[in-house]
Amino acid sequence: MQKIFYSLVALILISINANAQPNTREVWLNYMDKVARPVMENLANDKLKENMPITLSKRTDNLQQRKRVAYLEAFARTLCGISPWLNSEGGLLSEVKLRKQYRSWALKAINNAVDSTKKDYMVWKGGQPLVDASFFAFALIRCPWLWNNLDETQRANVVTALKISRTTIPGYTNWILFSGMIEAFFCKYQLPYDAVRLEYGLREFYQHWYVGDGMYSDGMHFALDYYNSYVIQPFMANILDITSASDKRFDWAITKTAKINARYAEIQERSINTDGSFPVFGRSITYRGGAFHHLADMSLRHKLPANINPAQVRGGLTEVIKRTLDAPNTFTKDGWLNIGLCGNQPDIADSYINTGSLYLCSTIFLPLGLADDDPFWQNPDAPWTAKKAWNGMDIPADHSMNE
Repeated sequence: MQKIFYSLVALILISINANAQPNTREVWLNYMDKVARPVMENLANDKLKENMPITLSKRTDNLQQRKRVAYLEAFARTLCGISPWLNSEGGLLSEVKLRKQYRSWALKAINNAVDSTKKDYMVWKGGQPLVDASFFAFALIRCPWLWNNLDETQRANVVTALKISRTTIPGYTNWILFSGMIEAFFCKYQLPYDAVRLEYGLREFYQHWYVGDGMYSDGMHFALDYYNSYVIQPFMANILDITSASDKRFDWAITKTAKINARYAEIQERSINTDGSFPVFGRSITYRGGAFHHLADMSLRHKLPANINPAQVRGGLTEVIKRTLDAPNTFTKDGWLNIGLCGNQPDIADSYINTGSLYLCSTIFLPLGLADDDPFWQNPDAPWTAKKAWNGMDIPADHSMNE
């Protein structure tokens, strides 16, 4: 009888577990895997160029070049988003197993991308390659595990690839931060770096392009878009983290940066609507959840302002992920992203957009780099600001930085 009793208990537990709903972290992991797997698995097998379809904007500005650089865009942006998770440890057995697989793919993918004898060797010279070399460098900054597990030849090939980008003069916009991030990589890993390229971007934004209330102009003219999140603020904050660790010249910027970044995080959190949608304005809107790169990065770095509960960010970003990835025709039948914000919407693509560009959406997954017992994951569910406001809950008034 005792054996029968325990057998019944075991069957009940198995049944309960089988019907259990995945927790939020598991939901995020499933979406991350769905986005990243085609890119990482194919590149690890040296088959990315063979199997990745290339869809270009109807208004493409350079058809042949956009096709050539699309693969580096897909790889670098995907790796940039999943790198903190690759650098983390622990989790459920299923997560540990998945991370082990992705780490294996990532090391092979890096090797194939920087080894000129491989079919998937990337294009590292030119304007767009500078952009995505910087996202690749950013990924290695966020994931020391990857750098530490490359062999000597592979590291040398990485350095060679990144040095090629120095032949490109960046535009007088957020592009100066792309050059800076590559030099920040060299600085972090104690390799010779160009301090001028690194410092130039920081000084231009801090001293000339800050326009107030937590936002920067992207160059000489302000544009209402998401580039403060796609690039500007995450790049500046992480570059500053690296430079300030070894050089006190930037101490003047630390306090100012903290206030600016916190205010823009508030703006981003308040931009998430009750259903996970968000205002559709500005160029590059096809980056989907990448519009919240900054908010995800602030969560990862434990820099959220005190008035924002990490759980409300978790809830808001979860809805953004679902809203931007669950729409019909978001993916091709083979699992690659289609151009769009909510489904397949080719008309909203800017001239430089292609299939590879879309993988900047991976940056919304940055908080997966936090341990599963971090407050971001463990705090009880909490409504984000829009959900509170539009459900009649009382909320504090919003104020600019200068009020």
